[in-house]
Formats: sequence, C-alpha cells, structure tokens
Amino acid sequence: MAQCDVYCKWSGEPPRYRCFVNDELFTERTWIWQNQYLEESIQINAPPGKYTVRYELVDTEHAAIKVRNLRIETGPAIITPQGQVQIYTPEKPT
Repeated sequence: MAQCDVYCKWSGEPPRYRCFVNDELFTERTWIWQNQYLEESIQINAPPGKYTVRYELVDTEHAAIKVRNLRIETGPAIITPQGQVQIYTPEKPT
C-alpha cells in the first residue's frame, strides 16, 4: 500500500485527474476541494518489480496538479531514489 499527498490548484469547473501505475489506469476522479490536499492510497497487488506512479490532469486549461511525499504504508516495498515503488519478496525468517 503506497500513499502520497496530492495538491491541485484550479479555477472554474472542477478538473478531472488520473492516477496511473506504470501505464495502467488506477483511477479517474474529479477534484472538488479548494485549499486542501488529498492523502491518496494506492493499493498495488503486483509481483516484485519497480512501478512508476504518475498523476495527470484530464482538464489542463485552468488547473495544476502536484504529487508529493510518495511513501509505503504497508507491504514489502520501498520507494527508490528515482521515486518508483519497488516491491520485493520478503525474506523468510531462519
């Protein structure tokens, strides 16, 4: 389970945004909040490997989105220096 802080500044109509893990669309939402950020949880059930989390706006004309503080909440994973989620196989106790 990864988590990140998502910030969006916008004016006019509420913008839509998408979250991708690698090239797989995880969610599309409408940003309805003003002067707040969202702590978004991303549940990645995948084999060991590196995964890129990416956010993009669908409606870009009057909005900007930023993602900060990508972190692992639970599970066998780390955030690499390149900002990817790296899932690993946990070692078995000896």
